[in-house]
Amino acid sequence: MISGMTLPLTPSFSLDGKRALVTGAGRGIGLGLAAALAGAGAHVTLSARTASEIEEAAEAIRGRGGSADTLPLDVTDLAALGAALAARPAYDVFVNNAGMNRPKPFTEVTADDYDAVLGLNLRAAFFAAQAVAKGMIAAGRRGSIIHISSQMGHVGGESRTLYCASKFAVEGLSKAMALDLAPHGIRSNTLCPTFIETPMTRPFLADERFRQRVLAKIKLGRLGQVEDLMGAALFLASDASAMMTGTHLLIDGGWTAD
Repeated sequence: MISGMTLPLTPSFSLDGKRALVTGAGRGIGLGLAAALAGAGAHVTLSARTASEIEEAAEAIRGRGGSADTLPLDVTDLAALGAALAARPAYDVFVNNAGMNRPKPFTEVTADDYDAVLGLNLRAAFFAAQAVAKGMIAAGRRGSIIHISSQMGHVGGESRTLYCASKFAVEGLSKAMALDLAPHGIRSNTLCPTFIETPMTRPFLADERFRQRVLAKIKLGRLGQVEDLMGAALFLASDASAMMTGTHLLIDGGWTAD
């Protein structure tokens, strides 16, 4: 018997024909997410300050059959950032990933620490997203902006006043952006990892006492890997999340569950 029922179709996770930009793409989370987007069919522009890193990464993506180019850039140089993006075709996906941390007790944080962390994690992230969104609007593209936030944008952490301040701010930025950009069909969401083993976190995690404190908070009992974020980023970039904006995905192994 043939049913007359019409079943819904799962929205596509394919990024064929899409253009994606990933900042901080030379290593760690940025590199992994660039590989994920390229693997789904997007042409990916890898951006970071170190040209040799992103050239090697782009070559590896192309070697796997993907499409990639590079944009050597310091995103804290707002004039250079604006000029570089204005000179390129609009993007459909932006992974706002470039970031840093200087863990220190609150009473030891300096003005230089503040300017460095907030300057990259918030100021540069704000204006990078603005520049990409302007390009999307001018080209009439319905895009997805993915801010790489953190579980520390939802909870506090010892010696992380600057990092928490920057990531809580990114959470608010993304929500407000979502309201301004929704009329243009542009979505804004955050991806919030727990501690992921990367070149940036490896020095902190080498301290066994710190490592065990972290593992005690992650209910799944292990540190995160870059691969744990790749599917989530692909979801946020694709039509599979077409009704999702102004919110977040926590990939934290249960850290914030209690």
